[in-house]
Amino acid sequence: EDVDLDSLLGLVADSLGFVCEFARDGGSLTLRGDGRTELVVKLTGLRREAGRRAREDWPVLVSEHLAHALATADERFDACDLDQAGPLLRTRVESVDDVADLTRVVGRHLNADLVELLTVGPRLVRPEEAGCWPVPTARALDLAVANVRRAERLHVEHIELSGTPVTRLTAAGPSAATQLRWLADYLPVPADGVLVVLPDPYTMLVHPVDGIGVVRAIERLRVHAARTDGLSPQVYWWHGERLTLIRADIVLQEGQARLVVAPPPEFARILARLAV
Repeated sequence: EDVDLDSLLGLVADSLGFVCEFARDGGSLTLRGDGRTELVVKLTGLRREAGRRAREDWPVLVSEHLAHALATADERFDACDLDQAGPLLRTRVESVDDVADLTRVVGRHLNADLVELLTVGPRLVRPEEAGCWPVPTARALDLAVANVRRAERLHVEHIELSGTPVTRLTAAGPSAATQLRWLADYLPVPADGVLVVLPDPYTMLVHPVDGIGVVRAIERLRVHAARTDGLSPQVYWWHGERLTLIRADIVLQEGQARLVVAPPPEFARILARLAV
């Protein structure tokens, strides 16, 4: 398999106007030509990614890998070297629907709607880069989360949505939802958790689940999220380190907009208890 992959690498390099020379251990190749200084391209992660893919995917995989290596040749860090990339790792939270191909990014699901992606500097990490690191993907993501906590502070504002008090927390980077993990650093978090909406990757609005007023808060937050047309139009429940969807649909009945809420069973039990 390595022979076939190396043949593809040679063909693609040639088509780009380069001569390539493989390292003896197969862990890298050196591109020469096109008036550039020679460029060393790491291959460990590419080989791992190719091992997970069907052979018919290899030509595109190889072409993208070499094109990316050339496009990022001027970066001041080597993303394939965890010692260099590690301090620069951060997270970016996106809607699953907004990610063109989840197999071409590194991340994990926060829930069915949202994914927490790994970034290095201003861009997303590619699987072939993370595949060079001596740690699993989950550990790299944990490192990125720790970097966010150490380097970023949320800006806290207390506002109202049509009379309902909520807290708006704004992050410096596109990782506001990542910081739900230490929300208690910024405000009291009741035992039953908080409601959350995410207007954009930098912002979240939260309301405590601490009384029957939470039903009105769901309505206010859902309407606000729908109007912003941002990261997600839905309301979520942060509880027990999990971000759970509270299904709330705005429907028209007899010419009037109404909110139809279908809470998950555990949250429904909390609502029943709070109503007593």
